[in-house]
Amino acid sequence: QVQLVESGGGLVQAGDSLRLSCAASGRTFSTFSFGWFRQTPGKERDLVAAINRHGGATYYVDSVKGRFTISRDNTKDTMYLQMNSLNPEDTAVYYCAAMDSRTMWYSESARFYDYWGQGTQVTVSS
Repeated sequence: QVQLVESGGGLVQAGDSLRLSCAASGRTFSTFSFGWFRQTPGKERDLVAAINRHGGATYYVDSVKGRFTISRDNTKDTMYLQMNSLNPEDTAVYYCAAMDSRTMWYSESARFYDYWGQGTQVTVSS
């Protein structure tokens, strides 16, 4: 079992930056790979970025490549999403998710993730 708590969301203007944090407690942090998803009203949760257990591999959806950076600090049990050059299309609730798998380290499908945070709102005004 692991508990995830996101923080760092807020209201910003286009072009600004935000850093989201996902603090974990419970089971050993380094046994999980993680993903950041985002969701807008009426739509499914979409994977934005993912990172493997030791931070050596990352994945980004095309729309955020070059703007977002996912990272983790296994000594602090915390995962991050640095978001730069934000635009209104990035407005969503952002969720961190933990995957407990030995056969994959990320999936674009939310159903493969085992634990979820409560979400943090990111709003980007034009």
